[in-house]
Amino acid sequence: MPHTPDHPAQGAEPQASRDSAQQSEVTRLGEAFSVRSIVFVVLCACGLAMGLAYAFGIPIAGNRLLEGQYYWVFIGIFSAAAFIALPAVKGQTALPIYDIVAAAAALGISLWFSTHAWDIVQAGWVNIPAGIVLWLLMLEMARRSGGIPFLLVVLLLGLYPIIADRFPGLLMGIPYDFDRMIEAHVFRTEGMMGITTKIVAEIILGFLVFAGVLIATGAGEFFIDLANAGFGKYRGGPAKVSIVASGFFGSLSGSIFSNIAGTGSITIPTMKKVGYPPHYAGAIEACASTGGVVMPPVMGAIAFVMAITIGVDYATVMVAAILPSLLFYFGLMLQVDAYAARKGLTGMAAETLPSARKVLLRGWPFLSVLVFLVWGLLYMRWEYYAPWYACGLMIALSFLRKDTMMTPRRLYDTLRQIGVLVTQTAAIILPIAFVVSALTITGVTGSVTSGLVALGGDNVFLIIALGVLACFIMGMAGLAIVAYIFLAVTLAPAIIRIGGLNEVAVHFFIIYYAMLSVITPPVGAAAFLAATIAGAKPMRTSFTAVRLGVVIYFVPLFFLFQPALVFQGDLTPLIYVLPSIIAGIILLSGGLEGYLLGIGLVRPVLRLPLAAAGFAFSFPGLMTTLIGGAVSAALVALIWLDSRRNSVPAE
Repeated sequence: MPHTPDHPAQGAEPQASRDSAQQSEVTRLGEAFSVRSIVFVVLCACGLAMGLAYAFGIPIAGNRLLEGQYYWVFIGIFSAAAFIALPAVKGQTALPIYDIVAAAAALGISLWFSTHAWDIVQAGWVNIPAGIVLWLLMLEMARRSGGIPFLLVVLLLGLYPIIADRFPGLLMGIPYDFDRMIEAHVFRTEGMMGITTKIVAEIILGFLVFAGVLIATGAGEFFIDLANAGFGKYRGGPAKVSIVASGFFGSLSGSIFSNIAGTGSITIPTMKKVGYPPHYAGAIEACASTGGVVMPPVMGAIAFVMAITIGVDYATVMVAAILPSLLFYFGLMLQVDAYAARKGLTGMAAETLPSARKVLLRGWPFLSVLVFLVWGLLYMRWEYYAPWYACGLMIALSFLRKDTMMTPRRLYDTLRQIGVLVTQTAAIILPIAFVVSALTITGVTGSVTSGLVALGGDNVFLIIALGVLACFIMGMAGLAIVAYIFLAVTLAPAIIRIGGLNEVAVHFFIIYYAMLSVITPPVGAAAFLAATIAGAKPMRTSFTAVRLGVVIYFVPLFFLFQPALVFQGDLTPLIYVLPSIIAGIILLSGGLEGYLLGIGLVRPVLRLPLAAAGFAFSFPGLMTTLIGGAVSAALVALIWLDSRRNSVPAE
């Protein structure tokens, strides 16, 4: 990728940051200082100020905010922002009167409810007509943020309590009439006053602000330049740059699709230039961006949902995600390297690459802030205060350079960027409250758990297989969080009860398989988006993404049966399990791509056996490891003999 300067011109906005913001912002805000954009920024600034005041106990008008008061204010402000920013139909640029009415209604009703927050909790105060209006507005917000499939899931599962007693067997639940259902959905802790609002308004808000500040100050450009400096010169360099940059960027943004749009618009064309086919380039970006959502330190919203669901601190979740993420990116890097070796692809010319020293000198504040965040999470145990402190540090460090300092214009742009992140996240997560409420008040979660156990015949492997299928089906519509919440209260207890497996490992297992549906046919939404950028066939790109991301498909099985891989329980097995997994991934990647690292080309007839032997060798079981190791040794010997006659030099 051509890269003339090592840093942006003085006073210029970082190009990658602008591109990322533009690509990921699927809104109709228009010009920075349009009326709707100014209103949006003012709303979001008020919402962030309230969030900061609530998090640190700062009094408002002489009093500290009650939990219910703050939740209703947050819902009102960011629901109104969603109706301003998110168009009713694709391509709509105008702000019609009905959206102004919807924004005003959402804000007005929520602020009114906030004045009754104490009565709602202590005296059971409700207003059903206003609650119905807010429920309808939340459904429309779900449609705009997640499309028709998301709306149908939220609506149909949300209405389940009305007919819960009419379902057979394990799907039968306690029935509720419509008014009582609205009361539970809107006013009670089972619904909008519970876990979903807590997640977005309290737990991940600081991390979204942190991501917005980093992106606005040029972190996106820095990580792409750093990846170029480190990996661009090697064979297939642009593909390796895409993997590293997407891993960093995805961890910060927490969004698969904004990650693809932000980094993919830069890396995919560069991959195509050095010889990667369009479908392959798109698949690489889709896989790398998907893995970024479970890449520490920030990860996606689903990781915070998990922390709340199982009652552990976020540091536990972050540490548990380290090894699975590294193994996935290791496998992905090996495959793109093997493809480049087999096809004879080279790296980028050294003169087009940035200087690593200059990149680090320019970007050390970003690395320092990330180290500070990890230190705050793991050592200081600041939990959800850590990103707020990290934001303060980043803003302070931004004044060390003229092109990053937080000028009034940059502050305005940063607030808008953060507002888009928070609004889009709130628009997805808030309506999920109706699903959580419906599953909770009807008591169906317990019966589904019992039913899965019965259906699996107390066979943990069959229950796991049913769970994987359920994850894929629910995740195909882009409903990874919904899938996780539903399966966390139904499938997870069944697996833990029958198999006696580690709780953190089981919940991570569900997260991974719910997330993987975005690259898996027939509805691989992330692969389809990358295919659009690459100009490739969507389905072919999706199937290629499955092959490239094969490690992430089986790593969850590994840590499910060996929790040491997510740093749970006795860590001694890592001494012998981790080396066999690494070796197995090398063999598996060599079999899938036709080139074995350090050895050479693999004959077509040996590719499938090598991949199968690699999988067996890496599986954390003594017998499978021994058999896989023996077969792998024989196959590697054959490949080595072949390579002496016809080899591709290894880097």
